[in-house]
This record gives sequence, structure tokens and C-alpha cells, in this order.
Amino acid sequence: MEVIHPRCAGIDISKRDAKVCVRVQGSGSTPTSATVTTWGAMSGQILALREHLLDQRVNCVVMEATGDYWKPYFYLLEDTLTVMLVNAHDARNMPGRKTDVSDAAWLADLGAHGLLRGSLVPPQPIRELRDLTRARTTLTRDRARQVQRIEKVLEDAGIKLSSVATDIMGVSGRAMLEALIAGQSGPAAMADLAQRRMRSKIPTLTEALTGRFTPHHGYLIRMHLNLIDQYGQALADLDDRIGVAVTPLAAARELLTSIPGVSRIVAEVLLAETGADMSVFATAGHLASWAGTAPGSNESAGKVKSTKTRHGNRYLKGALGTAALAASRSKGTYLSAKYRRIAARRGPMKALVALEHSILVAVWNMLTNGEFYRDPGADYFTRRIPAKTKAHAISQLESLGYRVSLQPLTNTA
Repeated sequence: MEVIHPRCAGIDISKRDAKVCVRVQGSGSTPTSATVTTWGAMSGQILALREHLLDQRVNCVVMEATGDYWKPYFYLLEDTLTVMLVNAHDARNMPGRKTDVSDAAWLADLGAHGLLRGSLVPPQPIRELRDLTRARTTLTRDRARQVQRIEKVLEDAGIKLSSVATDIMGVSGRAMLEALIAGQSGPAAMADLAQRRMRSKIPTLTEALTGRFTPHHGYLIRMHLNLIDQYGQALADLDDRIGVAVTPLAAARELLTSIPGVSRIVAEVLLAETGADMSVFATAGHLASWAGTAPGSNESAGKVKSTKTRHGNRYLKGALGTAALAASRSKGTYLSAKYRRIAARRGPMKALVALEHSILVAVWNMLTNGEFYRDPGADYFTRRIPAKTKAHAISQLESLGYRVSLQPLTNTA
């Protein structure tokens, strides 16, 4: 097998240290050598490792993406060495021979023969934007958990506010919670705090606010409300920081928000997770496969065993899911028509994944060409296959007991 990198190093990383195998390809009568050493995970020791690799004239360093432990090594080595971060699944060692030392040697061997593909590691500005958007996603989920805990406390107290109010943290719901905490015992008076459209539900709210609410429940809800307020302040600060970090990509964000279902927040996540540089992905299909929205390929002996999508990037897939759900509910768009068309045959979940794929294909083309989204229209499938649409309509009418004869419209203009 051809050797691509004659001097290759494989690094098996753990929290405390790393096993480093330097593989030097032999020539002629000189045998191939592989030397394994152990290096600590502190920055000073990683810098010493860098000097060691430079002394050994290593031209490729391969390491697995193990949790977050790879980051100190990658960031300190990437400036002076060619470093390849690989998916642990692609570099899995043979069962029964798996130790830290053998893993390092296996990585060096695979890297020397060019049998590994590097993972996407964006430049520093994109990494910082990614950290910010991921922190915002995490805090948003934590805030939602606090709201769910408030609902549980209300259920314990026999207060069924969440059964009537869609959002108990809205203006009306928050006012009623504050009244409960303050000890206001009249359900009718608390229901009268409802505003706007909620006022039509005052009789139902009066019944829902009747329960066994105690100071103990009030203490717990106040604690959760304080945490929600803190999360809200942190999210506002994050939004400001993200707004500054995404300034160089403001034009790209503007392009992406023209896609139905893609909000400003979703667009920022898409840019942070993909890196906004579409030259990294050869085609739109490559991007969709990397993100885990394309059908998998698992064929053996001429039989297709599974087409399940891969896991992909969970932050990217979460944002795409939000966008796809919003697009499926949009009016008069190609994406909503595609959703209804696929959901009728294969179910809503597969239809949403198909919308995620379509959105990513649009993202790749828009960021590559610098053009705004052009919606094909809700009648796209009708225009593309008019005969099939006509046959389906006739079939439906005939199933209802009608005899159908079609006559084309004449142009009277």
C-alpha cells in the first residue's frame, strides 16, 4: 500500500496525558520504525511535544476527536504542524488489541497510508461564534427546564394554569404567578389579571386557579422565577455578543433569513456550525451528508439494509429541525407543499428530515453564489408533473361517484 506520509505521528489522547507514536517509513534495507512516548496534557508539556515532533521531522499528526480533550493539543500544534482531527468511529482499532499504545500506533499507521479523513475544524473567529451560539442553545434549554419545573409545582398545588394558558411565562401568566406568590387567595381576582385575548378565558382561569397553593409552593416558584430572570439576562448578553461576533458574516446571515422558516437565530447557528465557507464541501449533497440529513448507504450482496441518517452535528440538526417545522407551517411556499406531499405518504418525521435536507441544499447554493432564496412556489409539483396531478384529481372525484370529463379552457382574451 502506498505511503502518503513517510513521517507520521498518531496521538491517543486522554484527560491526563497522551500516547504519541512517531512512525518513520523505512527505505531499502532500513525497516519501518515506530516509537511510542507519553506526554502530559499541560500546555508546557504539549509545547515540548511540539518541539519533539519538529525534531523528528513529522509531516502529519493524526489525533482522535475525544470529548474536548483534543483541543489543547490541536490548538497548540496546528500553527507549526499539519494536524488531522479524525472521527473516532473512522479510526476504530481492532477488538481485542485495544490499548492506548496500540491506538496511537494504529492512528499513525492509518495516517501514513492516507486512510483517514480530517474533520472540519473552522478558524478561530468561527470557533468563537460557535461557542457563543452553543452556549445560547444550552441556556435556552436550561431556561425551558425551569419553566417545566414551575409547571410541576403548580400541578402539586392543584393549580391548572398551564392547561388554560399556552405560555405561563407570558404577561398574563407571570402576573398570576406573582399574585399566587404574594398570597392572593381569590381565584376570580387573579383571573382578572388576564390581558388581551386571555380575558375571554376568565371563567376557565378562575376554575384553574382554584387549588391548595401554600407558602411552600410560593417559595419554590419564586426560586425558579429568579433563575429564569437570570437566564433571560444571560441570554440577552449573549445575543449582544453574538451580534458583534457575526458582524463579518452579516451579509450571509441576511441571505439565509430569506429561506422560509430560517430565523435570525437559526441563521447564526447555521453559519457557526458550517463555518460559512462552502468551499469545504464539494457539493450540496456533501454538506447534507455531513450534517446527517441525507439517507445513509448500507448495501451488501445487492441488498440495501438501512438508509438511516447518521447522527451528524446535534446543534446543527436542532436548528434545522426548528427551521423545518416553521417552514412546514408556512403558507404558499415550496417547502410547505413538499412537507404535505411527503407526510401524506411517509409520515411527518421523514417529511421534516426531507425539509432539513432541502434547506441545507439551499444554504449551500446561496452561500456559494451569493444569491437570495428564490421560492419555486407552492404549485411547483403541480407544474412539474401536470398529468399526474390531473389523474389524481380525476381519481378522487370518481371515488366519490362522479363521472368526470375534462374540457380545456379556451383563451377568450
